[in-house]
Amino acid sequence: MQSKRKQNFSLIMFALPALVVYAVFKLYPAVTGIFYSMTNWNGLSKEYDFIGLKNFREMLSDDYFWQSVIFTIKYVVVLLVIANVMALVLAVTVESVKKGKGFFRTIFCLPNMISMIIGGYMWRFIFYKVLYYMADNWGWKFLDQSWVGDTRYAFLSIIIVASWGCVGYLMIIYMAGLQGVPTHLLEAAELDGANGWKKFWNVTFPLIQPALTVCLFWTLNSSFQVFDVIYSLTGGGPGRATQSVAVNIYEEAFRGNIRYGYATAKSTVLFLIILIITAIQLKTTQSKEEEL
Repeated sequence: MQSKRKQNFSLIMFALPALVVYAVFKLYPAVTGIFYSMTNWNGLSKEYDFIGLKNFREMLSDDYFWQSVIFTIKYVVVLLVIANVMALVLAVTVESVKKGKGFFRTIFCLPNMISMIIGGYMWRFIFYKVLYYMADNWGWKFLDQSWVGDTRYAFLSIIIVASWGCVGYLMIIYMAGLQGVPTHLLEAAELDGANGWKKFWNVTFPLIQPALTVCLFWTLNSSFQVFDVIYSLTGGGPGRATQSVAVNIYEEAFRGNIRYGYATAKSTVLFLIILIITAIQLKTTQSKEEEL
């Protein structure tokens, strides 16, 4: 009994530093954020007034905010499909290569090691300079477009850069799932006459559902909070055409009137949206895993 208590105490002491860091940098800001969302604090002054749900009521008629919500949902849906499909295709392709797997894993995963703020500015240079050079000097006139400044192409540019940044990371997760598929099941399916597609769809895909769940969860969570790619690439423009919820919150909190309390109220709503959608996604994918 005494040894059991010592063991539990040791486990608590090992976990305590992480719990303290989590409480200070996660829980405390979250709780105080809910409080400040019901004030008119500007983020700088020590004085503020408690205004209850006034910020949330104002939000209902904030057209710019709901425009950013619609754009964010559109961004999440498109990136969720494109990034995961590309990552899964790359994972299957690289896993089927007999030599050079480590090289291809490194190459495709490199963009994930770069801050997307830097990546966004890199791609901004490519869209502004490199593609125009190719259009003028190589005769590729279809590249002569205002990729960042035109509302017709700005969204596509964001999706290209965001996919470039995350596909390699998702590919590694899918590859880990593929490596866990028992070889004897694939061999048995092949003996039964299954071709490559049937083996993948009926054997491989059901067995990598845990990897799919992780990738969908990560993509959903990070996409709803997208800020760096949009801020560095388009700044939310042209106009407000590519302004995500996170960029809208930033504009509210640090530019113009600097309404920190109102921005915090928007952050609270964003948190609730992410929480609800993530819970639904996890419930759906987990039940699907159990069925398979």
